[in-house]
Amino acid sequence: METGPHMLSAMNRRTFFAALLALAALAVPAHAAERVLYDKASAYSTIIVTEDEAGLRTLRFEKNGARQSVVKPSDPEYLALPYASVMLAGLALSEDPRRILIVGLGGGTLPMFIRKHYPDATIDAVDIDPDVVYVAKEFFGFREDSRMKAHVDDGRRFIEKSRQPYDLIFLDAFGIDSVPGHLATQEFLQAVRRAVKPGGGVAGNLWGSGYNRLYDAMVRTYQEVFDELFILDVRDAGNKILLALPRKQPLTRDELTLMARKVSTAKRFPFDLGDLVNYGYRYAREKNQLERVLRDVDPAQRRQDALPAGSLSR
Repeated sequence: METGPHMLSAMNRRTFFAALLALAALAVPAHAAERVLYDKASAYSTIIVTEDEAGLRTLRFEKNGARQSVVKPSDPEYLALPYASVMLAGLALSEDPRRILIVGLGGGTLPMFIRKHYPDATIDAVDIDPDVVYVAKEFFGFREDSRMKAHVDDGRRFIEKSRQPYDLIFLDAFGIDSVPGHLATQEFLQAVRRAVKPGGGVAGNLWGSGYNRLYDAMVRTYQEVFDELFILDVRDAGNKILLALPRKQPLTRDELTLMARKVSTAKRFPFDLGDLVNYGYRYAREKNQLERVLRDVDPAQRRQDALPAGSLSR
């Protein structure tokens, strides 16, 4: 992403410096003290795993790319990237989630954390790249068991063929520098809605409008499909976490904060989930009628479509 003078004229200073902070946090090149553990081209990207002196392991797609995952292999509760903690607010959308789907495995940060705190839940994690699944197991401590499975499949295809609905669905799938287009359209989100129980919910991880020109259209598309939408800002990051409900249930800031706090207290999270919700809450009730709804251009080519914008980390 270029940040020359011509861009400064089109962005206000606040947005510009917020973008710099986010990019500094996400697109940090491998430090000299980091050693490379894995560097291989897959069918979808070049996968790079590094380890620093503190034992933290980082997953990147392409050299000097954004940090997709940062994991302390010995500690599944360690969440280095700010967005990951906020995305767990999705757990407040279902009173007793027993079936959870995570689209986008990365280093396995989200499924490992949830597995620790929800030992009776069944967790399916889906990633299109078999090499990402291999790396998650080999370098990041991801372990399948009787209740947590990794599936090598396209996230959309997996959801469309799903026959048993989920209590919660987390959408956290990204390529090198974009959200796959077929995972952002109205048709995809309609499939997601069909795959989630009426009493459940969906959490999606997106870039904000500072560096995602389709952000407003993506929000509008969520609004078109779901009955309720809440947007959470992430402190010191460019991520936006979208919480969507397939039912009418307007929640105030205080109500959603309390729901999230109850989850983190009952499950003994190492942080207060309510504080994270309270910081960034916005009820996206009003639809921007001037913004377009993203649609499949051509069903035969939808999996080749790609949205421009920066990659999100997971």
